[in-house]
Amino acid sequence: MNCCAFDLNVDFGKKNASVLLSLGALASWGVILLSARLYWMGNKPPNFSNSDNPAADSPHFLTRTLTFLHLPAANAWLLLCPDRLSFDWSMDAVPLVRSLADWRNLHTVAFYGGLFLLALFGLRGQNSNAKETNGKAHVTNGKSITNGNGYHAPDSNHNTDLGFPKTTLNGSAGLHHCPRQASLPPTESLVLFSLGTLSLPFIPATNLFFYVGFVIAERVLYIPSIGFCLLVATGARTLYVRLRTRGCRALVPCLCVGLVLLNGLRTVQRNKDWSNEENLYKSGINVNPAKAWGNLGNVLKNQGKMAEAETAYRNALHYRGNMADMLYNLGLLLQENERFSEALHYYKLAIGSRPTLASAYLNTGIILMNQGNLEEAKRTFLTCADIPDENLKDPHAHKSSVTSCLYNLGKLLHEQGQQEEALSVYKEAVQKMPRQFAPHSLFNMMGEAYMRMNKLEEAAHWYRESLRAKPDHIPAHLTYGKLLSISGQKTEAEKYYLRAIQLDPTKGNCYMHYGQFLLEQSRLGEAAEMAERAAELDDSEFDVVFSAAHMLRQANLNEAAERQYERAASLRPDYPAALMNLGAILHLNGKLPEAEANYLRALHLKPDDAITQSNLRKLWNIMERQGLRTKLGMQGDGV
Repeated sequence: MNCCAFDLNVDFGKKNASVLLSLGALASWGVILLSARLYWMGNKPPNFSNSDNPAADSPHFLTRTLTFLHLPAANAWLLLCPDRLSFDWSMDAVPLVRSLADWRNLHTVAFYGGLFLLALFGLRGQNSNAKETNGKAHVTNGKSITNGNGYHAPDSNHNTDLGFPKTTLNGSAGLHHCPRQASLPPTESLVLFSLGTLSLPFIPATNLFFYVGFVIAERVLYIPSIGFCLLVATGARTLYVRLRTRGCRALVPCLCVGLVLLNGLRTVQRNKDWSNEENLYKSGINVNPAKAWGNLGNVLKNQGKMAEAETAYRNALHYRGNMADMLYNLGLLLQENERFSEALHYYKLAIGSRPTLASAYLNTGIILMNQGNLEEAKRTFLTCADIPDENLKDPHAHKSSVTSCLYNLGKLLHEQGQQEEALSVYKEAVQKMPRQFAPHSLFNMMGEAYMRMNKLEEAAHWYRESLRAKPDHIPAHLTYGKLLSISGQKTEAEKYYLRAIQLDPTKGNCYMHYGQFLLEQSRLGEAAEMAERAAELDDSEFDVVFSAAHMLRQANLNEAAERQYERAASLRPDYPAALMNLGAILHLNGKLPEAEANYLRALHLKPDDAITQSNLRKLWNIMERQGLRTKLGMQGDGV
């Protein structure tokens, strides 16, 4: 007996050490993962909007209490009858329980009542076992008596002596044999274990200790479903044992098989919903239409189905009109389809719904800037830059948008010739930009600002920083090449221009800059070739075509220059400089009536342009000498 007891104690100690080691390892990994998650979240707890968990945002204690008590019952119903499933249960998917008169309170009472009765059954069974056995197993006639459904002692009226040696655990004769019982655990123990597995992993999701960012999340039911399945199996076993007739007993396995088949078919059906994002979001429309339609709109937009995506966004806003993300997404879609006024309207609605949505400020400012509303664009960018970095849904995306706002504000000031102010804004952007922000464009613009101020060393530093951040950044190659050319490093400058062309041979802008460099070196033939190539590749880009026409004119290729000026004027028919230059090249090429028409169109758009007025007078003098125009006609035009 002592030997056997010693071996059991040693084995028990080893098992304890192994269990403690495993628990320690799990706890350590848990701490590491939680620390990593907290780090990536900016060392701050997550912030959730009121739409994620409406009950947590409710100011009424009764509403919060009744809703939070009801949610575990709603989760239990999903386990019992998974007829309505959804990828997202936020917003109004589960309406708030606002009063005691709400009929869903009956579900809550029934759920907690059943849970209490099951727990009471398990605890009473455990207490009765402890009292009967007093912690020990008694042996009668060589057979151990256990409390539970797994083993029943034979009736004493029957002949039960099968010839086994009679032993006692407390006798002085010693232990000759230590038999291992193969009985199933008692029903009460299984019920308690099932309830523990069902409820304990679910506690963090109950809002008991802290508010969570969801109403119902099917993922939190993965582990509790193990306890639920054990509870169902325990109930089926108990029912099978207690039924007396063979027919009724046969019905229990049939019901279990039917239950497995039914849930298996539901699983197959749900797997089809999860086969792709489009099916998944469509399956959630009947549960959470606002969120499902919104996510479906994102999927359709990525598939290029713009009209269907717009309809999906509008359907989402029909159910919940104050969703800032959805208003922003609809604005973005409209902006991409060049419906700028409508896009601006939805961006402003998004800002009204969520004043900290920096990306909406960014796109609003860009649209205003492109529309020529520069002062309002400046105010929009400045407002975005002043948004506090607190209580944000996505801090990293917010910081990136703020940095982009500052970049665009600096670019606007740079184009207005306010280089000092632009540099101040760029430096603020460098300070605020997050780690994941790509800074190459910002650094390049800082270089351009310093270059405009004739601070070439500082400009060179930021151009190199831009190329270090992104070695294939084409604008930095072009601007740095221009700086090297100004500094007299012609050979080195040409390398950067050629490298830019090599990086993207289809970009006409690269050929245009290289052509201007060649023109400065009096390499007129090569410059003209680059100008033609640039205009050919970017024939819809006004700046490229207009610059190409200038280069061709400077290379004395007037016929080619005329073609490009005509193309430039067709791209911007209301731009006075394009019409004036077209008139000038027609003037040089001897096409006097056409030149006159374009001069007059330019003056109609800009009546006080001295150069156009001077050119027109010179043209009329020639036309008068050639008899193409009378002095009376000249005076009648009032120029």
